[in-house]
Amino acid sequence: MTALSVGRAFGGAPRHGHDRRRGSLAGRVTTYVFMIAMTILWLVPLVFGLYVALRPIASTSKYGYVSLPRGGFTFSNFTSAWTDGEMGHYLLNSLWITLPAVLLTLLLASAAAFALVKVSFRGSLALLIIFTAGNLLPQQAIITPLYRIFLTIHLPGFLSESGLLYDSRFGLITINVAFQLGFCVFVLSNYMRVIPDEMYEAALVDGAGLWRRFWTLTIPMCRPALGALATLLTTWIYNDFFWATALMSTGSKRPITSALNNLQGQFVSNQNQIAAAALIAAIPTLIVFLALQRQFIAGLALGSAKG
Repeated sequence: MTALSVGRAFGGAPRHGHDRRRGSLAGRVTTYVFMIAMTILWLVPLVFGLYVALRPIASTSKYGYVSLPRGGFTFSNFTSAWTDGEMGHYLLNSLWITLPAVLLTLLLASAAAFALVKVSFRGSLALLIIFTAGNLLPQQAIITPLYRIFLTIHLPGFLSESGLLYDSRFGLITINVAFQLGFCVFVLSNYMRVIPDEMYEAALVDGAGLWRRFWTLTIPMCRPALGALATLLTTWIYNDFFWATALMSTGSKRPITSALNNLQGQFVSNQNQIAAAALIAAIPTLIVFLALQRQFIAGLALGSAKG
């Protein structure tokens, strides 16, 4: 008799099955502990910012930021931040920059990815590498040549009040599209690569042209990936401060991140008001995530399964 049969004869169970279950349970517990810890670490700054924003400045000045709440809570910091920082005006500026930049990036990236993956031509791999390599350049390393280029390119009056690419919303849209395009092309090309070629062959037999195969077949199938990218792009472009500061000189044209900077005093700063303004500025990105969360999660899940 073998060792396994002897163990079964005496009512024993194989050790390896028990060890496997124990290892699986330990792995799940470790995963849950890690996720809970990361969630707490992510929520602590947000909760502390909300706590500071709701406290009166007099209570904070007397007892410090890290202290028990004394004197109650107030929403006056939110109202003063909205009016003193002119956040409504800067919020519209951010929307005028973010929405066109996100839509243009997704349109150009999806078209480029479709051409690189589903249209056979020489040099497609090299072109994809060039798109991907564009993400390796840090913003600070190329700001000097970009600044000079923006000063030399002239635009018609309906695109720029200054007549230049510099100090214009169109310029910020252009640089954000250019900087985010490589990453989106890389993600969408990998996503489109798993779409079966038989579907395109069947559409070609039915007489579908290149544009129809792209618009009616590829784009609907890439909806989860486009939703995930739209969420990320909205967050990145909306929160941009570097390009708006370096490539725009008129303060009233800058996005909402500049409104937070305007609340910063030279000698004394009302950190309670700044915390309230930061929470107000975060509301649009939260709305976008809640609206696209299903597509965002589906895009990440499919990407991890197919990647």
